[in-house]
Amino acid sequence: MLNTPIDQALTDKMFDQAIVECADEIFAGDALRMRQSLLQSHCENCQCVAVCLARLIGEYLGQVDRTVKAVYNYQPLEDTDKETFETSEPFVGINLVVWVERKSAALSALLETLESALNASRNQIGCAIATPACFALDVMLVSDHDVHEGQGLGLLIRAAGIRSIPVWKRTIQPAPSAGESESKRVQMILPENFDPELMPVGRLIEHAQSIESIPPQERGALEHHLTELKVILIRRIISDQLEYINIAKKWFKVRDLAEIHRRKIGLGRIGGKAAGMMLATNILNEMGDATLRASYCIPESYFLGSDVMYIFTAMNGFTYWNDQKYKPDKQIWSEYPKLKKDFESGKFPPEILVELRDLLENIGKKPLIVRSSSLLEDNFGTAFAGKYDSHFCPNQSTPEENLDELTKAIAGTFASTLKPEALLYRRSKGLQDYDERMAILIQVVQGESYGRFYLPQGAGVAFSHNLYRWNPQIRREDGFARLVWGLGTRAVERVGNDYPRPVALSHPTLQPDDTPEAIRYYSQQYVDLIDLEENTFKTLPVRDVLHPNYPVLRFIAQVDRDGYLVTPRSRVMEDEVSSLVITFDELLRRTPFAATLSKMLRLLEEHYHNAVDMEFTVRVPDPYALPPQVQITLLQCRPQSILKEAQAGKIPDHMNKEDILFSTRFMVPRGQLENIRHILFVPPETYYSLETEKARKDLGAVISKLNAALPEKSFICVGPGRWGSLNTDLGVYVCYSDICRTGALVEISGKGVGVAPEPSLGTHFFQDLMEAQIFPLAVNLDEPETILNRDFFYNTPNCIGNWISCNEETYRTVRLITVTDYRSGFHLNLAMDDEAGQAVAYFSPDEPIPVSKE
Repeated sequence: MLNTPIDQALTDKMFDQAIVECADEIFAGDALRMRQSLLQSHCENCQCVAVCLARLIGEYLGQVDRTVKAVYNYQPLEDTDKETFETSEPFVGINLVVWVERKSAALSALLETLESALNASRNQIGCAIATPACFALDVMLVSDHDVHEGQGLGLLIRAAGIRSIPVWKRTIQPAPSAGESESKRVQMILPENFDPELMPVGRLIEHAQSIESIPPQERGALEHHLTELKVILIRRIISDQLEYINIAKKWFKVRDLAEIHRRKIGLGRIGGKAAGMMLATNILNEMGDATLRASYCIPESYFLGSDVMYIFTAMNGFTYWNDQKYKPDKQIWSEYPKLKKDFESGKFPPEILVELRDLLENIGKKPLIVRSSSLLEDNFGTAFAGKYDSHFCPNQSTPEENLDELTKAIAGTFASTLKPEALLYRRSKGLQDYDERMAILIQVVQGESYGRFYLPQGAGVAFSHNLYRWNPQIRREDGFARLVWGLGTRAVERVGNDYPRPVALSHPTLQPDDTPEAIRYYSQQYVDLIDLEENTFKTLPVRDVLHPNYPVLRFIAQVDRDGYLVTPRSRVMEDEVSSLVITFDELLRRTPFAATLSKMLRLLEEHYHNAVDMEFTVRVPDPYALPPQVQITLLQCRPQSILKEAQAGKIPDHMNKEDILFSTRFMVPRGQLENIRHILFVPPETYYSLETEKARKDLGAVISKLNAALPEKSFICVGPGRWGSLNTDLGVYVCYSDICRTGALVEISGKGVGVAPEPSLGTHFFQDLMEAQIFPLAVNLDEPETILNRDFFYNTPNCIGNWISCNEETYRTVRLITVTDYRSGFHLNLAMDDEAGQAVAYFSPDEPIPVSKE
């Protein structure tokens, strides 16, 4: 759009020209008589002026905005029988429909300014009976898509019940004949003033498609121009992150970008989460064999552009929240509930509501998920895993109620851009000043109806690089997955006393502990699903949902019969439902699920030039087929955050027990942490003696202060249960910014101490640890080989007061131990050897002990 200022002088000139033209038609060119007739309230002459103004406004809009294709003057069909200009009834408004390639906030703003200026110019006519409606400008924007589909506002142009009179159309050069096109297309010459950066996206796509339609061997120099156009389109439609563009320009074709543009609502980019999914899809389509391509798909997806959030905040007066990221931590946390409530009460622009209403009509009664897709999300080194909110919309009510639920979900996701966890994460990553915008990815929830419930047969998260091996046979390069029955939310969060199924894709049936008792204990107890009758998201016990008639029961569950886990080969009896255990044994043993998922991960890692993780669902289309096949739906793909390549930690030989602080053999990573000077210890006994959830959550603020005060990587955190759990009964609740400077997080478990350890690989919290290069470890006190030096943890001075101010309650519940207070002249080293399956924290002298010479 040209940067053309609008003021009253422009609209005064339009009025003058319209009056002159009407004078020529009515008073043989006598402009004075024409003005006098308007002053004397001859409304029929005002109609003539309005018709001329409509044409002039149409010409003006076509001149300043090249996305405008045509302008129509419309009025109801019931008025069409009236003789033009033969009524003295007040003329009501100038009603225009502007046909554009894509709706634009900039054009909408220009029209508002034009309307204000037109109202001011109207007052100079001086008509005694003029009302605010006289010459009022009412403009509706209609997109290419709506016109071609004959939907929404596109009906105003082609519907029989509306009279739409074209007042301006863009002149289009006639297309060359087929022969001319064939002979001249390779000699395409660009105009000297061609600037693709300023071109409307729709025209840019058309131009790029015209080049892409030329056979590659005939493109010549245009091949470089095509690459330039694709890069510009990727940057304007998808992402401006250079690492992403560098990969994406190889895999996206112009038709792919055109389809994304067609499915996008509003201005701006589609954001990181959507970008990753679309890139992964193109890589797999191009590089996968026919079997792989037949075994995977992506959900029906739509995109809300990142600029819609700006329009939403501006029109609702929420811009006063824009400085939230610069406020103190405590204020950010305290103000978020009010901020969220404000956003959820906000209204959306009418043109966005029209498109969302059309979207819901096209989708029907399928459940939806509104997913965050910010510009920074899912990028290299900054996954933002779990920092922003996503919302399920069951979509089972009336059309208006479904629309209201959808817009509230979008508004809630917009609000999460200013969520404390997200703002403090960005601050810790040096991204505080980045103009983070939130796009929205709207997807049809993958799954199927089962009675009153809607859920997928399986869902989870998978990694191309397996960071934990519980058996030497496991190959890291084949990947790892966390698998759950139902919606995948339970696979990516550490919630409840529940365990997803860990799958080493190189040996999918190999369990961390293969005894029936352990498999049952470490199995999924709850399932996330959508209740179609109550129109809501729910978490229910597995035994309340899973029944013998479930179509794929034998693929996801086994029956515990007399201490043995048996795959059901015939109908399970009702009295055996309580003995069902979610194991996915038959899915992993009898279908190509693990091999297909591993192949997808390897292809994506190879062409991302980086380890990747992906979220997915899985189903067995025909449970009775021989052999049974699987359909994997790719929901999300991003670079995997992993610990830097390191040698296995070297554990000293023949250590005395008194030199060991702790030793564990539970899923040990690879690496070495040296020169540890402090231990931040939360005693399990005092933690669980805290009576309220608030008191337990308040510990997070104390830990956060110590995290900021202590030198980076000079300390490790040791505490009960699961660090980062949303449920404070299961462990210490902290977020990324509270622990981002520690070297390791150690989880203590055992009878009376904390819940049994769970491999957190795959959770959002785990992603945070990997990005910050924090080693996760678990110490299970019930294991006979475990060592824990209780004297160090309980009988040493608490030096927390030397670093932060604290009260007596804090002093009792959080201990900061200086290593030299226990053993002067020593520090701690932490050696982790994944091959040996052992991690040891041991005391090491600050100065090497000299070897005596004999």
